[in-house]
Amino acid sequence: MQININTDTTIERHSGLDDHVNSVVEAALHRFAEQISRVEVHLSDNNSQKSADGDNRCMLEARITGYQPIAVSSHAATLHQAIAGAAEKLKRAIDSALGRLESKRHTPAIVPEAAVVDDSEE
Repeated sequence: MQININTDTTIERHSGLDDHVNSVVEAALHRFAEQISRVEVHLSDNNSQKSADGDNRCMLEARITGYQPIAVSSHAATLHQAIAGAAEKLKRAIDSALGRLESKRHTPAIVPEAAVVDDSEE
């Protein structure tokens, strides 16, 4: 699983931030690692000019092999909270999407009652 980190001009990107993002995303998505080819991380602070933070945003987009991308975002007071919130949302979204797909594969076809033929009554 490849993790690409993108920041806007209001976020100072450094190795500590990259390490934190990688560890949070890998921890949240470790059980899906073989199915995910890439995770795009977009970090921004919409209120960077104001003294009261609170609009830090983390948007995550997972590229799952053979499926449509799944994207989530989280806004929080701190960047770390936004990253953790988005990672948890993405984990639930992938679990839900892959769970639905898996259950469709294992659900037997339902045959309407009118089409059922019972040979034992003849």
